[in-house]
Amino acid sequence: MSIARYFPLIGHWSVRRHFPAAVLDAIQRAIAAGERTHQGQVCFAIEGALPLHDLARGRTPRARAHEVFAHLRVWDTEHNSGVLIYVLLAEHAIEIVADRGIAARVAQGEWQALCDRMRDRFAGGDHERGAVEGVSAVSAILALHFPGDGSAKANELPDRPVLL
Repeated sequence: MSIARYFPLIGHWSVRRHFPAAVLDAIQRAIAAGERTHQGQVCFAIEGALPLHDLARGRTPRARAHEVFAHLRVWDTEHNSGVLIYVLLAEHAIEIVADRGIAARVAQGEWQALCDRMRDRFAGGDHERGAVEGVSAVSAILALHFPGDGSAKANELPDRPVLL
């Protein structure tokens, strides 16, 4: 746990330092490319630190990820196949929350292994590679369970990472 946990402004600065525009562009491209291979929707959200009221209440990164999942309406996709990749920098936490359509088909351990690989990349200072590999792995899972049929589909969630 870092000092940014207690100072949200530092957490916000940390987001910009680790995820500059070029990294956000790379993540956006990876999401768009992956969504051409499956019927799912991927959302990538980055938060520097928990809001102070959540910190005071002892909210966990997992609980916050579920709140973000609802707030960003990741659950509201045609095939119930939305997936949120949530990064909480101050806590060194990565959470994946999948809508009920995909959660019924993919074990939590598989998502956790993916989060662990991303965390290892981030710990080594390679946020771009970790994020892009994470998005690609989520897309591979979605392509297995919700393969695309080659037709154009509506983009129900923004491909650009969301900075909270």
